[in-house]
Amino acid sequence: MFTARRFRLASAFAALLVTFSMAAVDTADARARGSFGSRGTRTFQTAPTTNTIPNTVAPVQRTTTPAQPARPNAQTPAAAQPRGGFLGGVGGSLIRGLMLGGMLGLLFGTGFGGLGGLFSLLVQVLLIGGVIMLVMRFMRAGSRRPAMAGGPDNAPRTALENFGRNLGGLGGAASAGATRARPANPDELGVGQRDLDSFEQLLGQVQTAYGAEDYETLRRLTTPEMMGYLAEQMAANATRGLRNHLADIKLLQGDIAESWREDGRDYATAALRYSLNDWTVERATDQVVEGDPAAPTEVSELWTFVRERGGNWKLSAIQEA
Repeated sequence: MFTARRFRLASAFAALLVTFSMAAVDTADARARGSFGSRGTRTFQTAPTTNTIPNTVAPVQRTTTPAQPARPNAQTPAAAQPRGGFLGGVGGSLIRGLMLGGMLGLLFGTGFGGLGGLFSLLVQVLLIGGVIMLVMRFMRAGSRRPAMAGGPDNAPRTALENFGRNLGGLGGAASAGATRARPANPDELGVGQRDLDSFEQLLGQVQTAYGAEDYETLRRLTTPEMMGYLAEQMAANATRGLRNHLADIKLLQGDIAESWREDGRDYATAALRYSLNDWTVERATDQVVEGDPAAPTEVSELWTFVRERGGNWKLSAIQEA
């Protein structure tokens, strides 16, 4: 009985898998889609808007770049100190102890030792309290530092803290985090026409290689991280018996969102609006399951390119607008 029930459950599960597989064929992904890659230390920051893409594009969603921890806006407050003053410090504890002892003496019949004993107790308390207050005053005076001219904002800071104050710090994710202040001119490198021609050429080469499942060309034109994401999408199509075709890639409009240099590398993020013919077919029958081979579609994306000093530009990240 138990075996038969397990068999029925397995059959139902297999039927569900077939159903979802058929649905996957109907909604096959065409073209390399998503938001993935690396923009260096700006991976988790939004790129400036441009004429080509005037809306704000979300930061990269899939990346191997570690998130930069957000710097705290203020130093961690010190542990709460005991309440100041004579009654709140050691003197207060001493007086409370003496008074408690006297009260217990009253309860058990000995009292404070008579009127003379009471006066003697008060004199002792005052003497001890005066000594404690004097010691505490000297201790506080020795721990105080002279105030800096100009108020608390001029308090001494380390070089790292001053650097963080001037630049605004580096942010984290997805979570998100503070954004580093950018220069007035986002195009720090001064990207020239030769670079722009390279970006347009890479757009066509990468898309064509992706449609042809040309792994060797993609490895040459992209960073290892980007190659991994593109290969993952192509493998997913192949597993489902599908193939994505891309053709007639034409750049319609493009401009530079920002460019910068870090760790010996040059980065440039370009806003690209382009058209292409994008369709997906079944590998076995060549039947179209998504898209139209004769109908071009328009796409707007941010492409980030990176190069080593003296090297060629490579695709480092893609963000859908």
